[in-house]
Amino acid sequence: MTTERETQSNRRFQLTRRATLSGGVLTLAAAQLSSPWGLPETSAAEDITTDDRARSLKVGLITDLHYADKAPVGSRHYRETLGKLDEAAKQFNQQNVDLVVELGDLIDAASSVDDELRYLETINRQYSAIADDRHYVLGNHCVDTLTKDEFLNAVGQEKSYKSFDRGGIHFVILDACFRSDGTPYGRRNFKWTDANVSDEELQWLQADLKANTKPVIVFAHQRLDVSNSHGVKNNADVRTILESSGNVAAVFQGHSHANDLNEINGIHYCTLVAMVEGSGEQNNGYSVLEVDPKGELRLSGFRKQTDRHWNA
Repeated sequence: MTTERETQSNRRFQLTRRATLSGGVLTLAAAQLSSPWGLPETSAAEDITTDDRARSLKVGLITDLHYADKAPVGSRHYRETLGKLDEAAKQFNQQNVDLVVELGDLIDAASSVDDELRYLETINRQYSAIADDRHYVLGNHCVDTLTKDEFLNAVGQEKSYKSFDRGGIHFVILDACFRSDGTPYGRRNFKWTDANVSDEELQWLQADLKANTKPVIVFAHQRLDVSNSHGVKNNADVRTILESSGNVAAVFQGHSHANDLNEINGIHYCTLVAMVEGSGEQNNGYSVLEVDPKGELRLSGFRKQTDRHWNA
């Protein structure tokens, strides 16, 4: 028998929302909120108590570090990401994050496999020191010189796409590093504008979400909300699966290096700023995602990263 809580958990989000700007923070509040979180419905205007915050799940987020031991090119300062990541790590430790997720392009392309593995070892030494509970999203630059297996073996992650549960939340990591013909990216065998989620992964995603009753947050590298060169070419198919599950609150992604936020059929698509862009600590960018038990999602951005706040 389906319980009332399970019924509420599987109900679609209401699509009518209103946006307000207060103190430079964009707040998205549901005009009528039907919570998939299996908890009492709430208003974005409600104050969050200290006790509520103590029970929140905190996720440290970084993206597009493009670390490489080479001179800057344009606005990308590859070597400086070591210092920028160190700053982010200190903030994550102060915030007592529960886990960290890197949203792709951890490294930039090297001229040889040996050099690329050295870049990866250097940056991953710092990243892996932040938390034992850490996760990697594959970006196109991660597999420009390396194969997927080489990257994953080096960082100790078994699969390029996967799901896991923490604190009552179901997290999904996607891999859009496939060509239109289904061939995995690796060793410069692709055009970066031809990003796709494979048919096998789509089938896995549909089955994974169908078996899940928890609220869902998705992590990706290439964007699922745009049809330009930064978008996943079959992202409409991905969004259809996400929307049909009824439990997906938000997607966090990188790739285009700039802050952006879109809402499509009740799901928020939040693009995070790249860490590699610009010289100096003032051009850093990283964030802490706080997931409140009531269903409130608050992204606290640091340096160039914009704050975000909405109710799922």
